[in-house]
Amino acid sequence: MSRIGKKPIPLASGVEASVSGQTVTVKGPKGTLTVEVHPDVRVELSTEPKALTVAVKNENDKSQRALWGTTRQLVANAVNGVVKPFEKSLEFVGVGFKIALVGSDKLNIEVGFSHPVSFVLPKGIEAKVEKQVLTLTGIDKRLVGEIAAQVRRIKPPEPYKGKGIKYTDEVIRRKAGKAASKGA
Repeated sequence: MSRIGKKPIPLASGVEASVSGQTVTVKGPKGTLTVEVHPDVRVELSTEPKALTVAVKNENDKSQRALWGTTRQLVANAVNGVVKPFEKSLEFVGVGFKIALVGSDKLNIEVGFSHPVSFVLPKGIEAKVEKQVLTLTGIDKRLVGEIAAQVRRIKPPEPYKGKGIKYTDEVIRRKAGKAASKGA
C-alpha cells in the first residue's frame, strides 16, 4: 500500500478539478494546470468532502504502487500551484557577477564569460531580480524547478571559492586549496 497515494487531495475554495479519461485539469485563481495520468492509475473526484482520490488497478504490483504515490503528488502539486505559486531563488556569488531582467521574459546574465548570456524565460514563469538574487515564480512546480536548474547550469558553484550560481538554501561543500609544501 502506498501511504502517500492513499491520502485524498483536498480542494481549497475557488479550486475546480475535472477528470476526463487520463487527464486531470485543475483551475484556480492563479491559472489552469493539466496533469496526464498513467493508464494503470485512476483519479476520481468526490463531491461531499470536495477532494480528489488516486487509486491503481492492482495494489500488489510494485510498479503500480510507485506510480500511485508519484501521481498523487503530481496532482497535489497542481492543486497547490493554482492557489499559491511555487518559488525558487538563485544567488549569484562572485565579483562582477550580475543579473538583469530585460522586459518581462529575458534575463541577461554576466558570470565571468567574455560575453553576457541571454536566457529567455518560458511562458508561465515570472522573474524578479534584487541585487544578486533571482527569484523565479510559477504555478507549475516542475517547470519552475527545471528553469531554475537551467539557469544554475550556466555557471554552477565551484568548490574552492564558492563562486557561481547557487540556490539560496544550498550549502556548497568547500575544498581546501593546494597546501604549500613544508620541506624542499
